[in-house]
Formats: sequence, C-alpha cells, structure tokens
Amino acid sequence: MSTIKKAKGFRKSKPGTYLSIATTLFGAVGVAKQVQRGRSDSDPLLLLDAVLSAAAIATGVALLVRELRRFNDAPDVLAD
Repeated sequence: MSTIKKAKGFRKSKPGTYLSIATTLFGAVGVAKQVQRGRSDSDPLLLLDAVLSAAAIATGVALLVRELRRFNDAPDVLAD
C-alpha cells in the first residue's frame, strides 16, 4: 500500500478523527484571540468574523463527533 493511501485511510480512522477534533478545537484559540482584538478595537466586522468562525468550528466538531458515533455503532469485525 502506498504512503498516500495509508494517509487517506488514517483520516477516516478513529485516531484520525480524534486528531481532526483536536486540531479543529485548536483553531478556537485563534478565534478567542480574534474576539479579544475585536473588542479592544471596538471593531464590529472583526467580531462578526470571529462569531462566524466560531460557528464554523462548532459545526466541524459536531460533524466529527457524529463520525465518531458511527464508528462506535458499527459492528466490530474482530468480535466474533
């Protein structure tokens, strides 16, 4: 199996999904800094951008959590 196929398979695996959730939540740190900067500068456009970015992060995490639930609901092939 080529390295690229292994990398694509990792992305669809349970550990890959956990890593995706972690990196997505790491983006929340940048959004929090953006909110602080928007508040200190009294910039409504910057605050709006931060709110929309936070909504995108929340949606991404929700999709990844749903994928994790599907992993848990799938029958285990090795259990038999």
